[in-house]
Amino acid sequence: MNAPTLLTWSEKDTARSALWRSDQVLPKTVVLADDTMTADTAFRLACAGTGLLWRSDFQNARQMLQALTRRIDKPKKVRAKKPGTDTPNLPGAAFHTHRQAQAQRTRILSQVLIELNGDYGIELRRAPDAKAACTQAFGLANGQNSVISLRSLQGVIGAFEWRKNGVEVPALGEALRIYPHYGVFSPVRGEYVELVAKAPLPEALKTHTVAFDIGVGTGVLSAVLARRGAAQVVGTDMSERALACALDNLQRLGLQNQVQLLQTDLFPPGQAAVVVCNPPWLPARPTSLLEQAVYDEGSLMLQGFLKGLPAHLCEGGEGWLVLSDLAEHLGLRTREALLGWIEEAGLQVLGRMDVKPVHGKAQDAADPLHAARSAEVTSLWRLGAAR
Repeated sequence: MNAPTLLTWSEKDTARSALWRSDQVLPKTVVLADDTMTADTAFRLACAGTGLLWRSDFQNARQMLQALTRRIDKPKKVRAKKPGTDTPNLPGAAFHTHRQAQAQRTRILSQVLIELNGDYGIELRRAPDAKAACTQAFGLANGQNSVISLRSLQGVIGAFEWRKNGVEVPALGEALRIYPHYGVFSPVRGEYVELVAKAPLPEALKTHTVAFDIGVGTGVLSAVLARRGAAQVVGTDMSERALACALDNLQRLGLQNQVQLLQTDLFPPGQAAVVVCNPPWLPARPTSLLEQAVYDEGSLMLQGFLKGLPAHLCEGGEGWLVLSDLAEHLGLRTREALLGWIEEAGLQVLGRMDVKPVHGKAQDAADPLHAARSAEVTSLWRLGAAR
């Protein structure tokens, strides 16, 4: 087990330290901040990688975060380019520029820090009671003080509300809900769940009634497969958070005896008639827990799934690859590369179901990646062993 990361600082001529609770890297240095610090000073320090450990009114810390956000999002003057200095339009350039800007934005906004005491209490005026939310996200504090970025704390509180209220998933029927845990991607984009709910089941499932769900996450696809008739579903994931989340949801749905959960990389032992995988869609490096569900550097999970699939399909079984083509529209991966990986793995395409995403960014013309998002299609690729 890795040693806990500690944040250290000096306060009242005393060396202090606390457990670091954020996904982001440690600040280079830490200074104490309060209501007397101007937003311009805070912005300069945050841009330099200095953490601002807040020591006054909590709501004013929120206002400081908003002030930093306004400074980052302020439209920048674009200098006219000199003739002949245009850079070539490289594949994925717009995406990588956007990712760099987002990473810089996150780094700056994550410098406003909040200390949590040994029971996750916050000893600041007008601070919320985040004890239950933090305990749900991190486990018991065990008397150990910790420090978290205000943005991360807001994410923890938001995840607590998601988990409390749940997300309705029409594909499960009967207005049933899935309850995401902190750090586990919520099935808010329901089109991929609908694809799994509607894809024709292979005949092999009638005699070999086992299905695999690779990368189980919240357990939503395992639940769909179980409710569609798979007598036994095996869901796998490397994340302990995901496995705990999936177990919670399956118990709520009364499917815990029908679905086995296993902590392993990709495939469990044996073969199945249906093997479902919804890998991260974009080949880029994730920078947080949640981003691991969206970004997969080098498409390692996608390629690993395709390479290992033939050995885990029973006779007549199918692999269902659920994948957005957003990476293709962004110039990060080509359709030819995907088809090449499928062929190299000894697989053939038996069919494909497509659906247009309906999430807000697909309709937001102000989004810097709007052209790609508006053209995005999510597909369920039905794959079988090549003959």
